[in-house]
Amino acid sequence: MSLSIVYSRAGGLNAPLVTVEVLLTNGLPSLNIVGLPETAVKESKDRVRGAIISSQFEFPVRRITINLAPADLPKEGGRFDLAIALGILHSSSQLDIPAFEEFEFVGELALSGELRPVTELLPIAIQAHKNNRTLIVPEQNGAEAALIKGLQVYTANHLLEVCAFLKGEEKLSIAESLTAEKHHTYSTCLSDIRGQQRAKRALEIAAAGRHSLLMKGPPGTGKTMLASRLITILPDMNEIEAEQVAAIRSICGEQVNPENWLLRSFRVPHHTASAVALVGGGS
Repeated sequence: MSLSIVYSRAGGLNAPLVTVEVLLTNGLPSLNIVGLPETAVKESKDRVRGAIISSQFEFPVRRITINLAPADLPKEGGRFDLAIALGILHSSSQLDIPAFEEFEFVGELALSGELRPVTELLPIAIQAHKNNRTLIVPEQNGAEAALIKGLQVYTANHLLEVCAFLKGEEKLSIAESLTAEKHHTYSTCLSDIRGQQRAKRALEIAAAGRHSLLMKGPPGTGKTMLASRLITILPDMNEIEAEQVAAIRSICGEQVNPENWLLRSFRVPHHTASAVALVGGGS
């Protein structure tokens, strides 16, 4: 019996830690994944098997049980592929790494062993930094993860590169820490509006004191036009605010880059949207 533990993270705004436990025992050859895996996670067994064989490793002909803890947290996506593959290699004594607890691994594997990018990476990077762990991600995700100051991020293109790095045989590329643009501009400006002096004065007071503001009037009087320009007179977001907003953008599938890192967001829900739709829908 051989057990290995590798760390990864689930998706979502809080990106909870997922402990990938891989156990090899005697018995009929099989591979089972437990821990509320969704379809994409269940299919990782075939991707991982193909990646290990294509990388010239030996896939163990034993009973393999993979537990994604905590067991009550639904797991989805292919982000656990890299952690599962490393756990299998470690359990089968093909990869001897004594310091797995210092790293977190996120990445989807192709059948060739190539690492493919994943979504919702920025919340994962934020949580990895809070837990003082080093993050290893696909190269395409490196720029996004490097936005978190103080986080050490390594990028790789193939499973073999990660294994060679963990063995100390090669070095991985360090994701460059991109700095946010300090001289950014919005596409709109409060000076675009002609007239509406009282309304603009109300916007300035609300922005200066960080007050709430309610605008009421018939359609076509300029309420949305005024509201869309409120963000242009607000001060820049601090680092914590920027991380929170960027994490939400990452979850929504938007590309996070230094050009929009400090830009405040403006959302325009449709006037027919229900209360359920405003908070994200779902059951």
